[in-house]
Amino acid sequence: MGLRELVIDAWSWLNYKPVMSSPPRRGSGPFAELASGWVPPEDWRRLQAYKILAAYDQNQAGGLAAAAGDEAGLDRRELGDAAKLNTSALGYLLGASQSIVVPGAEATGQDPEPEAALARDVQDCLRDWARRELLPMRMQQAERSAVRYGDAVYTLAWDADAGRPMLRTMDPGWYFPELTEDEVDTTGFPSKVHFAWELPADPATGQRARVRRITYELGPIGGTTLSVVHPDGTGHREWEQGPDGEMVLRLGDRIEAGTGRVTRVYPWTPDRPSAVTCYLTDAEWLLEDLKAGEGVYNLPAHRARYRVRKDGEVLQGLDLALDFLPIVHLTNSIPDTGEQWGQPVISRVMQVLDELAATDTDSSASSGTTGTPIIALSGIRLPKDRATGTAVPLRVQAGTVWSLNEGGSMSTLDTSPQLRELRERTDHLLDRLAANSRLTASGLGTVQPSEVPSGYALALALGPLDALVGEMRLARAHKYRLLLKFVGRLFQAGQVGWPVGELPQAEVVWGPHVPTNKAEALDQAAKGYEAGLFSLETCVRMLADAGYPITDIAEEVRRIQSRAFAAAGQLADATGDTAVVRAFLNLPPGGPEIPSAPLG
Repeated sequence: MGLRELVIDAWSWLNYKPVMSSPPRRGSGPFAELASGWVPPEDWRRLQAYKILAAYDQNQAGGLAAAAGDEAGLDRRELGDAAKLNTSALGYLLGASQSIVVPGAEATGQDPEPEAALARDVQDCLRDWARRELLPMRMQQAERSAVRYGDAVYTLAWDADAGRPMLRTMDPGWYFPELTEDEVDTTGFPSKVHFAWELPADPATGQRARVRRITYELGPIGGTTLSVVHPDGTGHREWEQGPDGEMVLRLGDRIEAGTGRVTRVYPWTPDRPSAVTCYLTDAEWLLEDLKAGEGVYNLPAHRARYRVRKDGEVLQGLDLALDFLPIVHLTNSIPDTGEQWGQPVISRVMQVLDELAATDTDSSASSGTTGTPIIALSGIRLPKDRATGTAVPLRVQAGTVWSLNEGGSMSTLDTSPQLRELRERTDHLLDRLAANSRLTASGLGTVQPSEVPSGYALALALGPLDALVGEMRLARAHKYRLLLKFVGRLFQAGQVGWPVGELPQAEVVWGPHVPTNKAEALDQAAKGYEAGLFSLETCVRMLADAGYPITDIAEEVRRIQSRAFAAAGQLADATGDTAVVRAFLNLPPGGPEIPSAPLG
């Protein structure tokens, strides 16, 4: 008996699945589409894992097993346990709300410092962008993917018609980054990323099967190019040349003396010219034109059919005038060292889900014999069909009377004890599922409120859930700061009046993931403010985090101060300056027609 190769990677928790132990086969099996030739073998396990996870979430794991050759797969009972885990984890991750916050934007007064005023402006603009771009819905889409598959991808692009960055979520199965040895960790960023997927043939329109690939790549800045559109709707780009055949530069680009490099000054780094820009390519290849060894990372350029954007630009090495890839890859968990892919919520409990499905399948079969028991009769003559002369089976139904001969008997097969055991096993497996997924029985709602002795006991029971949500949010914190930084830079590049230079850092603040004691938070904030331990801004933030309907902390502070006449009187006694008092109350500066009131 030989030993099978043991593979330990980001998807090792699926090694027990037979479908993961063999490569995809062309034309058959549940992963036949991966064997079409353009998908690199190094990405097979990841894409197989995504399909398995999607099948579990959609109650189709039995169908996947049947497609892999398991004849009993279609009899599998799946009652939504995987989907419940994913949905519950998504709800706790997102919390009661999500808001964009720029530290320092809470500063109040008539004349705030320039840094505070800039932070306030950036926060207002980002919040307006989030409202217009439906950021909460996009986050739901992306985070559902991250929780289900372990990975999610955002892309950004400048929309000239709308005058703002356009945010989209991409299927992580389309995401193919080219990583060097220094970029395999999530702290590094790839310099080249592909999004690729297969477009099936359409006999109605005569379209043949093809592969579409969108590529973002960082490269040295070159001269300008012109779009040439062909009659069939495709096109290519050609170098623009000057009167003497020289290279034509983009407005503002310069050739660096000594090195000959073309440099560009980006608005977010006005004091540091850059020689790098991002190029976008969007093309299609016919599957029949691809040869062996031509995959997503090395599709032949001479067979590409480049797409044309609605404004007439051919997407072949189009200079986006950015020195970064407008792509953000989210992971559901903090990857191990040397890994860049995340772990889905159900990764550690896949076998528990299989055990639950098997138990539910057995329970369904047992309940059938319990509700309609098997009956054995002796001493009875079965009726016969007059046409065929064969015995007619007896049917069990209400009101049926059987006449037994002398010495006849009737017995039934009682399977209710087995059904009771199966139900107890189901409860045991659900407890294991809640504990090992760290969503806890309280978090999944399987604990009755009357069974919780106290709020402190509930807080202890929710401890693993708090740790899980904290880890998930920590894995995303940097990525959402990066996303908002990219949004600000696209606004700067779009020349819509945004300031030049590095913008203040913005972040996404999550609401509470479990119900909070609002009365306790209010008491703590009030006592802390009265004792001088907390600032008013901190107290208002505490109340907002506790779930009070405070949408704008700075505006709420202004409203409170505009009515704080007792505090204004103390400020007047302490400073003797009416201008400071008027600024505290958010009143306009006093003019010469308003006499100063004597103080003291």
